[in-house]
This record gives sequence, C-alpha cells and structure tokens, in this order.
Amino acid sequence: MATMTHPAPPVMVIGGIDTHSQTHTVAAVTTAGAMLGSATFPANRSGYGQAAAWLAGHGQVVKVGVEGTGSYGAGVTRHLQAAGLQVVEVNRPDLPTRRRVGKSDPIDAESAARAVLSGTAEATPKDTTGAVEGLRNLRVARRHAVKQQGDAARRIRSLLITAPEQLQRQLTGLTMLALARRAAGFRPDLAAAATGDVTAAVKTALASLARTWLNARDEIRAITAVTTPLVERLAPNLLALTGVGTEVAGQLLVTAGQNPHRLHSDAAFAALCGVSPIPASSGKTNRHRLNRGGDRQGNNAIWRIAITRIAHDEQTKTFIAKRVAAGDSKREAIRVLKRHLARPIYRALLLDMT
Repeated sequence: MATMTHPAPPVMVIGGIDTHSQTHTVAAVTTAGAMLGSATFPANRSGYGQAAAWLAGHGQVVKVGVEGTGSYGAGVTRHLQAAGLQVVEVNRPDLPTRRRVGKSDPIDAESAARAVLSGTAEATPKDTTGAVEGLRNLRVARRHAVKQQGDAARRIRSLLITAPEQLQRQLTGLTMLALARRAAGFRPDLAAAATGDVTAAVKTALASLARTWLNARDEIRAITAVTTPLVERLAPNLLALTGVGTEVAGQLLVTAGQNPHRLHSDAAFAALCGVSPIPASSGKTNRHRLNRGGDRQGNNAIWRIAITRIAHDEQTKTFIAKRVAAGDSKREAIRVLKRHLARPIYRALLLDMT
C-alpha cells in the first residue's frame, strides 16, 4: 500500500535590515527564533530586489524590520512594500544593548529581526510616496533658506557694530529689507579691500551678506508660494482649528506623515510629538516631568498653537488660569494644554488624510 507524503510546511521567516548609505545588511530568522543567515547588498534598486529574493529564498517572509525607514532605509522600505511585504520600523539598538552583544552590521540586522519577532518593534513606517513627502522636501529647502537668511542678518548687524562711522550713518535705523537692498548696491573697491582698507573690506562683506539675505528671501517666498496651496488642499480640517496656520499645519502634516492612521490613538500622536507627560512620582509626590523626546519640530508646532490660543482664545485663557490657580506653574499648565491640543489635531489629521 502506497504511503501518502505531505510537503513540509514552509519556513516562516522574519527579516531584519541594517541600513547604510551604500549597503544594506539583511538577516533572516525563523519565527521560532533560529538564525538562518545574513548577507549584504548594494543600497540601490538592484540591491533591494536581491535582498527581497534572498529573504524569500529562506521561506515565507512574514515581516521585515527595517532601521531608518525615514532615511537610509526609505528606498528599501518602498521596494518591499511594493512587493507586498509587511515592513516594521525598527529603532537602532540602544547603547546598553550594543555593549552587551557588540556592534556589527550583521548583529544590527539580526537585532532588527528579533525586535520584530519579540514585538518590541511594531510601528508602521511613514508612507513616503504621497504628497506629504513632497511637502516635507519643500519644507527642508525652505527651512534651509530661513536659516541662511537669519544667519546673514545676524552677521550684517554684527559688522555694523564695528563698521566705520560713515557706513553706520548710512545703514543704521533701516529695516532689514531696506538695509539689505542698500548694502547689496555697494560697489566696493576690491583692490583697496585686498590691501586691507577697512572701509572697502566692510563694504565688500556687507554687500556679500546682503545679497545672501535677499536671495534667501526670494527662495522663501518662492517655496511658500508652492507650499501654501498644497497645505490648504491637504489639511482643511487642520487649518480650521484655532491657532493653526499653513506653516504650523505643514509641520504637523510632515510629523504625522501621509498615513497618520498608523498611530493607533491621540496618545500615540502625543508621544510622537513629545507632548505626552512622563511620570516622575516618588513616595507621596505625584507629578510628571517634561518630555524631551519625540519630534521636536512637531512639538514646536503644537507649542505655537498653544501660545496663539493663550493670547487670543478666551477658553484657553480660562483653562490656563484654572491650572495656575490649582498650583501648576505657567510652564506646567502649557504642557497640559499641549497634551490636550494633541487630541483635536490628531482627529483633524485623520480626517484630512483619509
């Protein structure tokens, strides 16, 4: 009598990827925790395909933990998701873990896989394929221009403090725009500046810095002309909240990402922005301390909403007054307010990104 043979069930595989600018190291472990191996691939489209095929060669891939899904791991994350694989965002190993197990690319890749296996890592990566990712890139350029403009303004003001008196008379008392336009129009004697003539040298420096300031101003205005209608289209519900303008809304969109529904609650969003209180109680003392973690730019956006409401919204003024009367400091009251604000912001983001 012939015996029936049944094919062995496929090996269930968890992948882990340690990402770098030039290469990605991939590790595979079974769902039972057995290490299957590791390999390194180029950090490009061809390498992403090779990595996915290598993982699939070990069995049925259940999940893949990727370090740096918003930076070096963004490309491989998009590739794996497009291939239908579930990607989990993994934080890089902390210092105590590295001291215990050592540091190498294969070790980090295995740690990423085991973080997924243990449930330590379970966050869904940000979607970097939509309009919010485009907005993020525009904001990077705008933020650079704002910093460049601010740096140039400070240096211009600093040079004026010690500038020759005749230059001070020409430029003191002007608005920054008028000052920059006048200084940019200087035609200094470069030959004299090269010999060390102070007036010619200061004029040369002021003209250069003024042109930098004006160019940065033009860049800011040009980028803002693109981002403003984009934010208005993406976030009408967010913009309807008191104290939220296009700049703040743009930052909150970038912080939450194209897929804010990956954040399971307003508490998760608050933690992401660093506005969730951290318990600091001991004995009979029951208090919370400032959360210094999270996305600091998102935190700043919520702070700006809070300050605007404190200045212009009567309900918020009453809230702060009650907290202070109950014994909170002004800073503690604002921290509580920021946590409260995370709730309507989170709901608005969900509505806008649905």
